[in-house]
Amino acid sequence: MSWTDERVEVLKKMWGEGQSASVIAKELGGVTRNAVIGKVHRLGLSNRVTSTTAKTSTAGKAKVEAKAKKAAPVTPRKAVATPENVRITPPALRKIIPAGQPLPPQPSANEISPEALAKVSEIEKTAKRISLMELTEKTCKWPVGDPATEDFWFCGLAVKVGKPYCEAHVGVAFQPMSSRRDRRR
Repeated sequence: MSWTDERVEVLKKMWGEGQSASVIAKELGGVTRNAVIGKVHRLGLSNRVTSTTAKTSTAGKAKVEAKAKKAAPVTPRKAVATPENVRITPPALRKIIPAGQPLPPQPSANEISPEALAKVSEIEKTAKRISLMELTEKTCKWPVGDPATEDFWFCGLAVKVGKPYCEAHVGVAFQPMSSRRDRRR
């Protein structure tokens, strides 16, 4: 479908009358609502009187204005939180940090038990040292090293049931709830 001069004129006429893009698309045929909207913007026709105000007669406008003048003045009310006007942000969205902003403090190595750290260093000596392509659901996915270097690898040992890591790395990654609560205070 191409925009012929006749079709553009019909579009301009109907748009000026306040017709919706869907109605115009049906009238023209062979064109979508989005195509109509795109053409309207390319032609610079986007500023128009809305269809509801275009259909209102001058007598109707006068009645509306008269009712507005007779209406009692509205006193501002204090906003009250109701289930309809309260938007609850899911916890996952609250933690999004804009690009360029510093990350919040991360748990440091001294917050992890020395036993867990010793176990990790022993395990990493015997780790399989596998690449990303070798990972499976049965291999530990604990990354070791800097991903930007050649010396980067994953643990690769057998995972603990229901976890993505081996037993030693689970001890570091998943800390008991009580120790996390103590850290926040």
